[in-house]
Amino acid sequence: MSERPSADGVMVCEDGVKRCSWACSTPDYHSYHDLEWGFPVSADVRLFEKLSLEGFQAGLSWLTILRKRDAFRDAFAGFDYERVARFSSRDVERLVANVGIVRHRGKIEAVINNAKRAVELVRAEGSIARYVWGFEPASPGLGQLPATTPESVALAKDLKRRGWRFVGPTTIYAFMQAMGLVNDHREGCDARAAVTKARERFERP
Repeated sequence: MSERPSADGVMVCEDGVKRCSWACSTPDYHSYHDLEWGFPVSADVRLFEKLSLEGFQAGLSWLTILRKRDAFRDAFAGFDYERVARFSSRDVERLVANVGIVRHRGKIEAVINNAKRAVELVRAEGSIARYVWGFEPASPGLGQLPATTPESVALAKDLKRRGWRFVGPTTIYAFMQAMGLVNDHREGCDARAAVTKARERFERP
């Protein structure tokens, strides 16, 4: 049984690893927390996938989305945004009927819309990575793990200006945490040092 979380938000999970307390709630989170969350990402397809899945998470738990992630990838052509941008109304109906994903028409249509906007963004900025990493905080810190930051507000505002949907400041900050634009692994978490080193080695786009 996991220990109770310490005052700094870290606990020892059932497998003996110190993790951010949220990652001890279920084994499904262990590898995601240890190997993905917070590690910097520059691949446009992965960034688009995460923006899409964070949009699907709105009103739900990340665990729900994580457990369906493979099904989402199958349904949305591996989140190849150029392919998704060509999805038609028939694809929307196919996705609404797909029991493996979250069958929310508005969110499905938003991903297709955002894929079209991603194509435009790459044309204008060179890559999704170059664009989003331009919003990296100058000095990210742990603080109280806020729901939003000035940078997430600014990025959300600019994405909305460009026509993106389901990209509010809270959704965008969760995206920034996951994709390594900040290192919000808590002090004492075993993964924090690895993420710190990965961010130091990471070549910004």
